[in-house]
Amino acid sequence: MDRRYKITLAILAVIALFLLWGEHKVHLLGALPWLILLACPLMHIFMHGGHGGHGHHGQHHGKTGDDRDEQ
Repeated sequence: MDRRYKITLAILAVIALFLLWGEHKVHLLGALPWLILLACPLMHIFMHGGHGGHGHHGQHHGKTGDDRDEQ
């Protein structure tokens, strides 16, 4: 993407956010407690993806007992 295009897009986004904030501040601040509550289940869905899924609770990823005895 061209650098001028990115700068223009960023300026337009800032202007749009400024105008939306001025006109809809009451609505956005009124929804803030609900957005915080919504963040909890969304964090559980998206941030726990790297745990390997379910069904691996009994397995250990470290050294086994045989590996420790050799050292």
